[in-house]
Amino acid sequence: MTVRSLTEVIRVFVCSCFGITEEQVREHAAEGACTPRQVASASKAGTDCGSCVRRIQGILGRGGCPRRTALESSEPVLEPSVEGVAAAALSTASAATAA
Repeated sequence: MTVRSLTEVIRVFVCSCFGITEEQVREHAAEGACTPRQVASASKAGTDCGSCVRRIQGILGRGGCPRRTALESSEPVLEPSVEGVAAAALSTASAATAA
């Protein structure tokens, strides 16, 4: 067994309440999660006993978050406008009631 296949076999659980592994947390981070709260929204990790939240924060680290990088470099961070969000919600609601 090679070293790579050995690490694929060993699952290091971060959240034992929901069975979330380090690899899953890293996948959520690659998909854009920058905070433990965002990881929790995607996987429920950290929402039961909370003992894993610091570990999730450690895995996320300080790098790799496009929003954080933009803030630190003083680049403008685009936020969705309230009007745009409200319009999208209304169009979704309209489409649901029309169907």
